[in-house]
Amino acid sequence: MKDLTTDILIIGGGLGGVAAALSALRLGKRVILTEETDWIGGQLTAQAVPPDEGVWIEQVGCTATYRAFRENVRAYYRTYYPLRPESRAEKELNPGAGTVSRLCHEPRVALAVLEGMLAPWRASRQLELRLHERPVAVETDGDRVRSVTVENVLSGERTVLSAPYVLDATESGELLELGGIEHVLGAEGQGETGEPHALPEADPLNQQAISWCFAMDYLEGEDFTISKPAAYDFWREYQAPFWPGKHLSWTLCHPITHKAVFRDLFGNPDETPHGGDLWHFRRIFARRHYPDGAYPSDITLVNWPQIDYWLGPVLGVSEQERQKHLEGARDLSLSLLYWMQTEAPRHDGKGAGYPGLRLRGDVTGTDHGLAKSIYYREGRRIRAEFTVLEQHVGVDAREGLLGAEVFPDTVGIGQYRIDLHPSTGGRNYVDIASWPFQIPLGALIPVRSENLLPAAKNLGVTHITNGCYRLHPVEWNVGEAAGALAAYALDRGLTPRQVRNTPQHLEDFQRLLEGTLGFELRWPEEQRLTPSPGF
Repeated sequence: MKDLTTDILIIGGGLGGVAAALSALRLGKRVILTEETDWIGGQLTAQAVPPDEGVWIEQVGCTATYRAFRENVRAYYRTYYPLRPESRAEKELNPGAGTVSRLCHEPRVALAVLEGMLAPWRASRQLELRLHERPVAVETDGDRVRSVTVENVLSGERTVLSAPYVLDATESGELLELGGIEHVLGAEGQGETGEPHALPEADPLNQQAISWCFAMDYLEGEDFTISKPAAYDFWREYQAPFWPGKHLSWTLCHPITHKAVFRDLFGNPDETPHGGDLWHFRRIFARRHYPDGAYPSDITLVNWPQIDYWLGPVLGVSEQERQKHLEGARDLSLSLLYWMQTEAPRHDGKGAGYPGLRLRGDVTGTDHGLAKSIYYREGRRIRAEFTVLEQHVGVDAREGLLGAEVFPDTVGIGQYRIDLHPSTGGRNYVDIASWPFQIPLGALIPVRSENLLPAAKNLGVTHITNGCYRLHPVEWNVGEAAGALAAYALDRGLTPRQVRNTPQHLEDFQRLLEGTLGFELRWPEEQRLTPSPGF
């Protein structure tokens, strides 16, 4: 078994992990970054989810590197794709013209851009990127993490990695469990948080639905019908007690009102934000951007309510139970595709089924056709020096106060509604208005551990506030701040909590974030006082 050391060790190559590496590298630190799959990028790539972003993202609401990522995606399409002149000239080009985001794009393009952003550091060997490696053990000494053992998922070879600072950028907060770091899983109770929308009692197994996303295109007149999934008959008849129709149907639940909503595949090609049919909702490739005949079809990404799997959690359970629910999520996604190909009512009234729907595993980089990884909406979260509650960001919970809580230790900003999908505890959507918010440094500092930092969705938020802190640009900001914090503390021989709790160090660190790294720490007043809209 090999031993390797570095300045900053980052476990997990998702958005937070990549962003953490970028900030640490820019501040002169050597970095080892590991990733379990063969694609860095997490939500955007291995999970295949195009960006969910705030309404002002083109003007304000993210770090400079996240903004560079977005513009590099557009530049990639302008450079390598045969766009129509009018599409090429669009300043805010949306390659997929999806209605969920102002920047919908293919996973492989995100992968290419992220690899390009890391390439200079790999060339100098300041960064070592280790793919196909998952953490299997964490060694601790008192309040410090000494090392993380990773295992290559292909060869089984193990390597012990050590560094003065270790960042957990995994999708589910795996190092927190392996290292015995104090953390929360699932839903807190009202007695602990006092949040209006918290459950009466804590329930660690009440976790948001997971989704196994997939990409597809459509060729009318052809037949790409897959084999009938093993669990299809179950899913064909299944209806949750809180859902207005069968799971495999065009009858959905409005996330705010919980009333029935009809939304089919092709019936309403409205391209306004969150409008229209399901095809246009998360479309990642729009053929209208190209000359006639250049491409036979759009490509859309299926991350819809019909593939939200809530029959049981995959965290905090036995490996057998976990695998059972992962398989269940896989079968649900394939069952939706089979239902759409064979039985779904057509928008044109011509019978049932769209056999021309074609699974695009080439787009997601898999032989089985689905994304490489499930989409985690939440995982384990550190018990932090400061925990963001609904009372800090929720419009109703702040009882008429204007704006979110102002945090003097801010290390970034974000904006999104508190948006929780149905949960494994049988609870429907929790989708409530929130104010544009800040990311407090205290939420990145564990209550005890001195050298492990959260760098993804595992910061000090609750089951409720995770609903607005879990989106792409916020995860990026959290990771980038964690990488910078580790580098700053390492340079000065400080602990992260000393940085936060010493006024001069906090001021210097925030100046570094804003000046050197291009962070946005405070919302302009107009946006700060505008609640995140619903739809």
